[in-house]
Amino acid sequence: MKIAVIGSGISGNVIASKLCARHDITVFERNGHVGGHSHTHLVQTPSGPQYIDSGFIVFNYQTYPNFTKLLSELGVEVQKSIMSFSVSCKATNFEYMGSNLNTLFSQRRNLIRPSFWKLLLEINRFNSCAKSTLKREENFDTLRHFLDKEKFSNDFQRLYLIPMAASVWSANHRRILDFPARSLFKFLSNHGLLNIRNRPTWYVIQGGSKTYVEALTKPFKNRIKLSTEVVKIERNLSNVFIESTVGKEEFDYVFMACHSDDALALLKDPSAAEKSILGSIKYRKNKATLHTDSRLMPNRKRAWAAWNYHMLDEGPVSLTYNMNILQGLKGKTQYCVTLNNENAINTNLIIKEMEYSHPEFTSEALYAQSRINELNGKRRTFYAGAYWGYGFHEDGVLSALNAINCFNNRSIPDSDIP
Repeated sequence: MKIAVIGSGISGNVIASKLCARHDITVFERNGHVGGHSHTHLVQTPSGPQYIDSGFIVFNYQTYPNFTKLLSELGVEVQKSIMSFSVSCKATNFEYMGSNLNTLFSQRRNLIRPSFWKLLLEINRFNSCAKSTLKREENFDTLRHFLDKEKFSNDFQRLYLIPMAASVWSANHRRILDFPARSLFKFLSNHGLLNIRNRPTWYVIQGGSKTYVEALTKPFKNRIKLSTEVVKIERNLSNVFIESTVGKEEFDYVFMACHSDDALALLKDPSAAEKSILGSIKYRKNKATLHTDSRLMPNRKRAWAAWNYHMLDEGPVSLTYNMNILQGLKGKTQYCVTLNNENAINTNLIIKEMEYSHPEFTSEALYAQSRINELNGKRRTFYAGAYWGYGFHEDGVLSALNAINCFNNRSIPDSDIP
């Protein structure tokens, strides 16, 4: 069979790797690099060349079972990472890092602030309430509804919950309270974020995420068309026609391994189900900057964390990933990836600027996810992508495996019988 795969992110690459031995695969990638959010940059540093990631960075063995199994099959080397989180506000000079007592009170003034001690108590109460809600199968439509009912303070929301949740999903801090509460609690529980102790050990890939991408795509690397944007997809009873910037090609099936909004835009004649389901899962753009401006880190080094959330009055979510901490980079120069807030970065210290899109998880989006079976296998089309789950690499792998399973168990039309 001739099969087109649209997108070379984690989902598209898993699909192509599983099907390339038995089928004629072509992968279309509009960008100039393979991997989607797995984006590694070669940076010349005082300590020598370093491979630094700017998209996908960390994973763990507890909540990424399919992805880690894939890494094991590929023989990819990994190393332990340090996961820590700080919150800082440059305007008020407030900051803390929740790793241990020394960093929690990195701003020593917090020791004598009753409001800060109240915050710590509320964090503990929130964790208990969220766990109880999951056990009782109690349902709240939104996080805002839950917080109002349980009477959590504005300080707790502003200084802890919103920064944490917005950072995990690279989400707008103003919209995170509209996130479906139960789904958020389930995610936090699965990742050990409702516990003070016994949290998962996090890892990064040695040599950057490009290492696994190269290993995964090796069997079909000559079948990947980089810098080739698909502009239209036409389907009929017997074929799929892919029109791209390099021409028009005919295929038997197509796997849509791109973002939901892109997939819908490419279809010449989407079905009512495709319009409804794909149209309910929105994406937002975030700017990412790889740089060496340490002013984007908290003022006090005791508060420096792997993830550093910036409290801003307006604009999209902003946080800085310290890649020295996350990837174990050596040397005094701090290599950082800052999401949004690009105007605060010294332009002379910018190494690379990127733009990534992240799914927005609303009640409508979660309902749309449950309807995936209405799409897969219909009209010679299969769908995969991290947006069918929580938006992480594990979700991308799982959705790819589900799409492949659906393809292998499809009802074969007469036109496909030799």
